[in-house]
Amino acid sequence: MDPWVWWLIAAVGLGIPLVLTAMPEFGMVAVGAVAGAITDALGGGVVLQVVVFCAVSVALIAVVRPMAVRSRRQQPELRSGIEALKGRQAVVLERVDHGGGGRIKLAGEVWSARSLDPGQSYEPGQQVDVVEIDGATAVVM
Repeated sequence: MDPWVWWLIAAVGLGIPLVLTAMPEFGMVAVGAVAGAITDALGGGVVLQVVVFCAVSVALIAVVRPMAVRSRRQQPELRSGIEALKGRQAVVLERVDHGGGGRIKLAGEVWSARSLDPGQSYEPGQQVDVVEIDGATAVVM
């Protein structure tokens, strides 16, 4: 069997743990094996094939992996659901205090609300900031 076939078998063999474990490093080494197969198909010797395999694999792990890790750690910029409501301003419709029972208009909808500070109350017409959403109640300050 030609060496390029062995390189492709190695690439497929490395692709299996990539799928099973979701570790992208296996995919990067599999690409290195494909590069080794291409090197053999172009007439490169065994030493050159191994050098190309190692160089491509190490280069991908050294360059692509840090970018993938950095991308995975970033928070999505688009907030949705209740996360999108935190930090927004609302208008008090009914008196809001710490005991609850008040109403605010938040993002075009009427929400029940309570004050974050037990000693603070807000009268109708005042602007308040939404600190968090607790169930169906907006906590404001």
